[in-house]
Order: sequence, then C-alpha cells, then structure tokens
Amino acid sequence: MRRIAPLGLRTRLIAAFLLVAAISAVTTATLTYQQARTAVLKQSQDTAVSTLRDQVENLPLDLPLDQAQLQRIVTDLGKRGKPNPWNVFGEYGTLRASSTSAPTSTVVTEELRRQLTAHPHAAFQRVTDPSGTPYLAVGMSAVWLHNDVREPTGLVLFATMRLAPEGKTVEAMVEAAKRGAVPGLAIAVIPALLAARSVLRPVRDMRLAAQRLGSGRLDTRIEVRGSDELAGLARTFNETAVALEQSVDELREAEVRARRFASDVSHELRTPLAGMLAVTEVLDEEAERLDPDTASALRLVSAETGKLAVLVEDLMEISRFDARAAELNLDDVDVAEAVRKTIERRHWDDERVVMDLPWQVRARLDPRRFDVVLANLVGNALKHGGAPVRVGVRTGERPDGTRLLIEVADSGPGIAPEVLPHIFDRFFKADAARTRSAGSGLGLAITLENVRLHGGTLHAANGPARGAVFTLDMPLEADA
Repeated sequence: MRRIAPLGLRTRLIAAFLLVAAISAVTTATLTYQQARTAVLKQSQDTAVSTLRDQVENLPLDLPLDQAQLQRIVTDLGKRGKPNPWNVFGEYGTLRASSTSAPTSTVVTEELRRQLTAHPHAAFQRVTDPSGTPYLAVGMSAVWLHNDVREPTGLVLFATMRLAPEGKTVEAMVEAAKRGAVPGLAIAVIPALLAARSVLRPVRDMRLAAQRLGSGRLDTRIEVRGSDELAGLARTFNETAVALEQSVDELREAEVRARRFASDVSHELRTPLAGMLAVTEVLDEEAERLDPDTASALRLVSAETGKLAVLVEDLMEISRFDARAAELNLDDVDVAEAVRKTIERRHWDDERVVMDLPWQVRARLDPRRFDVVLANLVGNALKHGGAPVRVGVRTGERPDGTRLLIEVADSGPGIAPEVLPHIFDRFFKADAARTRSAGSGLGLAITLENVRLHGGTLHAANGPARGAVFTLDMPLEADA
C-alpha cells in the first residue's frame, strides 16, 4: 500500500477493489477446493469400505483355510473392487496371499494394523506411496456369527485402491478455478471503474469548487447527490461557503465604511487645519516675545498641528488609492538628477547619505510620486536605521524589458524577523513605544502603493552584514 500511495486516487481505488476481489476469489476457491476434495475422497472411501464389508460378510469360508483357498478369496475380491480396481492382500495365520504379483504392500502400514487391532471390524487410511501416488488402504477382519456373537475367524484382508482418478478430478477443479480467476479479475475491473468514477466525481467537483472558492468566487456551490458521506461533505462545503460569503460581505461592507469614514474625516479636517496652520505660523513668530511657559505651549500646539496636517494628507492619499482614483502624470526623467534633487531638497546632501548614481539613465515615471517614494525610503532609513544611508541606482534586463533597480540600505541594526511581514502594513510601528512619534505609520504603505501604481515591486530585507535594505524594482517605461 505504501508503494501505491504516490499514485492517483483512481489507481488506488481500482487496486484496492481488485485486491479485495482477488482475496475473495482465492478464499472462495480454497474453501471450495477443500470441501470438494473432502467430499470426493469421502465418497470413494465410503464406497470402498462398504463394498469390501459386504463382500467379506458374504464370503463362503471353510475353516481352516489352506494356501489355495486364501489365494482364491483374494483373487475373487480383487475382481470386485469398487469404485476403482483393488489390490487385495490376505493373511491367515502364517499364510499370505495377494491378488498381485507382490505378496505384501508398502501401502499397508503398521499404523493401519494397529487401528485394525483397536477396531476389529474395519479400519482405513489414506496413504501416499514412495512414488507420490495417493492410495486408500482398508483393513477388515472376517468374522462368523456364533450365538449372535461375532467371533474372529483369523482371516484378515487388506484392500488398497489407487485414488488417481479422484486426484485428477480435484486437479481439474483447481485448474478450472485458475482459468476462471483471470477472467473474473478482468470482469471485476468494470465495477471497479464504475465505483472509482462514482467516488471520484464528487471529489473532483469538490476540488474544482475549492479552486473557484480560493480564486474569489464565493458564490460557488456543489450539487448534492444522494445521502452518503460524500453528499454530507458536499453539504458541509456549501454551508461553509455560504458562511464565508456572508462573512466576507460583512468585512467588505465594514472596510468600505471605514474607508469612507477616513476619506470624509480627512476632507472635513483639511479646511479647519489649513486655518489652524496659518494661525500657528503667526503665533510662532510671536513666540519669542511671550513668557517661556506660554511659548513652550505654543510650540507644542504648532508641532502637533503639523503632525495632524501630515496625517490628514496621508489619509487622503490612502483614500485615493483605495478608491482607485490615483493617477500617474508621466514625464521623461533623468533618474540620477531626480534622486539628487530629492536628497538636496530635504537637506540630506551631507555625509549621512551616500549615492551611487549612473549617468544618462532616463525613465518615464511620475516625478512627484517618485520623489515621495525615495523621500520616504531615505527618511525612514535615517530615522529608524542609521547613517550612512547608501542609495544605489542601476538597471537590469528582464524578459519583460529593462528594469530600474534602486536600493536604499542603512547602517542600523536591521529589521526584526517578526516585523518584516508587517513592514508595509498601514499604521504599523515596530516599536510600541513610538506610537507618539512624528510618523503616522502610513509612509511605507503609501510608498508601496506608489510603486505598485508604476507597475513595480518593493521588497524589504536585512543586509548580509547589518542594516535594512529596501529594493525598488520598476519598469523604465511606466504604463499610465
């Protein structure tokens, strides 16, 4: 069974069906053979014993016997053997006679003589001679009736009968069973195929339904046939699919409501925040003329207002991605110059950032979104990693065309393994203590969405030595 386990379910079902059929056929044939063999031999044995008994009882005996009389008796009995010819051997005192040329027989064993002594009337035994021929040996004592009492006459007769015809009959039965086994197994293949088909069809339907369900078609259902275990499994699958569809619909509705809420809140906060930022800018200019406590409180309000403004802008950007409303404004850009401007605009053009920029590499992309991507990656590396941050730009050939590859690697301790799977999740912060940091937790999520909008991928990992490495892979010609 272990050897056929890697095979398909259909093959295993047919093999199991044929194995059961073969075991049943062999078992039935064995039992039939044993019963038939016993019946054939018993019939011959009973016939021989009964015939010999009748003939011995009807023998005309003139006691005491001489050699001639003993020879005549065994010769006559040898001619009357049933159901097969007999060889008869007679013993009377020291006299011995035989219906054959041999005075004695190896088939008449000492065990048969002991049985005849214990049961004076008759004894029999099935024996195989040295040549392998089966024989039936029957021993019987001649008695005479005196005053209703059977008394032995001293005459003992042994009849041996070859069982070759019975053996041939049994062999013919075995041969017939062998010849019938192969066609029987061949015929058993037909119900095996039908049984395998009846079992595999629901399994195949369930596999296809599971594939459709896994691809997002939550309305997939299986037709329930019958009331067996497979029908129960199909019914359970349908119930699970219904519950899953309901749960997914509820989650989608909740997600839509949450996105709409975030979008609405962002739009509603944008106008008052613009006013608050203008007021805080004016108050920042007057902070130097206020007392220290008031100036400190004012600067705190201004800083928190700025964080709130950044959060609102990030939420609005995420809302545009969720609503599929984000668009690319493509332009032909010198990649090295675009990277250099991003670094200079944020005043990182010192020893903190080391750039490896190729010359004359041009790409068609959205300059504003590319600036956001690069600024988020480098700023995140400086804030949470460590200087110096290395920015490398190169191109690579792929089957789908030339790709733009950008690596941003910091010199920090790297990213914890449990953090890596969630690094691009929204509002995720690796350190719970940084929940009040300047970041909103949306920077890398927005970066990933911008990269995807260009048809690229963004991968985060740890470098071979230390530090985090973000690899940007995008086509040189983005598709608007």
